[in-house]
Amino acid sequence: MISNKSLGLPILMGLIALTSACGKQDAAGNGSTQAAVSAPKLGIRPYGDETIKLDKSQVHNPELTKIYDYIDKNIDQHVVNLQKWIQQPSISNTGEGIQESAEMVKGFFDQLGCQKTQVYDVGKTKWGQQGNPVVYANCNEGAKKTLVIYWMYDTMPVTQPDLWKAPPFEGRLVEQAPYKKVLIGRGATNSKGPQMVMLNALMSMKAVTGKLPVNLIVVAEGDEERMSMGYNKFVTTHPELFKGADAMWGGGGSEGCVFVELTTSGAKWGRGPTYSDIHGGNKRSVDSPAWRHIQMLSKLVSPDGNTVLIPGFYDNIVPLTPTEEAQLRAQAKTYDLKKAAENLGVARFISDDPYQHLKMARMGTSMNTDGIWGGNMFPGGSGAILPNKITSKHNFRYVPNMSGPDIVAKLRKYLDKLGYQDVEINVVGDVPWARRTNNNELGRSNAHTADMFSISRQPISEDPSIMLGGYWPAYLFSGIETKIDIPISGVRAGAGGNAHAANEFFVIEGAGKTYGMAGAEKVFATALYNYAGFNGPINVK
Repeated sequence: MISNKSLGLPILMGLIALTSACGKQDAAGNGSTQAAVSAPKLGIRPYGDETIKLDKSQVHNPELTKIYDYIDKNIDQHVVNLQKWIQQPSISNTGEGIQESAEMVKGFFDQLGCQKTQVYDVGKTKWGQQGNPVVYANCNEGAKKTLVIYWMYDTMPVTQPDLWKAPPFEGRLVEQAPYKKVLIGRGATNSKGPQMVMLNALMSMKAVTGKLPVNLIVVAEGDEERMSMGYNKFVTTHPELFKGADAMWGGGGSEGCVFVELTTSGAKWGRGPTYSDIHGGNKRSVDSPAWRHIQMLSKLVSPDGNTVLIPGFYDNIVPLTPTEEAQLRAQAKTYDLKKAAENLGVARFISDDPYQHLKMARMGTSMNTDGIWGGNMFPGGSGAILPNKITSKHNFRYVPNMSGPDIVAKLRKYLDKLGYQDVEINVVGDVPWARRTNNNELGRSNAHTADMFSISRQPISEDPSIMLGGYWPAYLFSGIETKIDIPISGVRAGAGGNAHAANEFFVIEGAGKTYGMAGAEKVFATALYNYAGFNGPINVK
């Protein structure tokens, strides 16, 4: 089902900003100076305090130089575009702003000139929940190559608003050492900042040359923070929409993640309150489902919470590939654990050995308690309550050759063995792992782009790898649950931090060896030109 809902005022304002960013084009598609005249005066320095630089000797197409100049001249407006995107909430866990955000994304690609843009209602997903809309766009530039672009437009909720240094949906620019300007906002780094980098770069290419170097197929989901349930439904239902795609822009492979809810209730247990919460004074003579739940959880992991005790959980894990092992050991040589902990906002890591830490953080497994609730959830004060039901959320991170359904089955068997047959397991969703190699045309061209901009990268190898840390739904374009199996690779500049946390930020003015927003846009534009074969030969090892 396709939504034909008209655009509201906030969405139109965002589109107007993007339109003004590109200015007017002449018959040849060249941008006019109107954008520079009408642009806001934020005073963004395109190069900030960067010491890292592009090797200009590797820029063989003069169009790229014009695009770089255009980005520099219009960087203030490009930052405003991101601010407007941040100002539109898009919280999939609550539904706030999801429909509006889907329409806004559609508007982005309408402005880009894509011939086909649609918002799809995916309906019920394989796990039983209603999926959020998926936005699809097809931009046929008459080019030889077609690239799939993956976006997620949803973000996490704001759970601790009092900790934010600026309102999470304002998009305020602040100084944050070593950067003179970062943008604070929910979704700034995960993932609206990187998305606006792409869109600004695409719009800049269109403004300067009137066309893009590759055809684009864009798919933007609103369920990434809900295990990509709607995305799964869309891609498995509409594989024909990706016919002719040569490669996908993304983070390469991915670890696996299965998300479950565990619920203990008096009704299922047959003890304690069976219908509703009751007065807490009754604990003197009534059993507590909450204490039962906590006792149950204590048997699933070691006392320090770092080892999963579910029998068979660690079965089937395959050793690191030579590429993965070499990468971890090379990075460990210069990895500053103290600085990394400070940047993350933690006191310390589990291991004090850089190699062991990187191995756990990027190739490890875990069972996390993401949240737990029931009874008196109000901060401060009192109020005696004996809950009749308690629920906890857990995500299991897993690697090849483990599987989400197998983990859930082992969990169920273990709970039954322990006498917790009454504890309910609700599977929220599962994103399987995917291995990808970067020894393909897109991977090599992205490596060449990284070298041009002095960005660290993985070595080119036939050895397939999962992405070192984090998950995303790469599996649907890796031949898992679909017949779509295409190369997946990306190269990214810029930086951000505090994803899912207070004061999430995206770097606007770079410093040292970190590019700011302008540099990140140039990297993306260059990557597309390199992949299209428009910037000379690719020669990487």
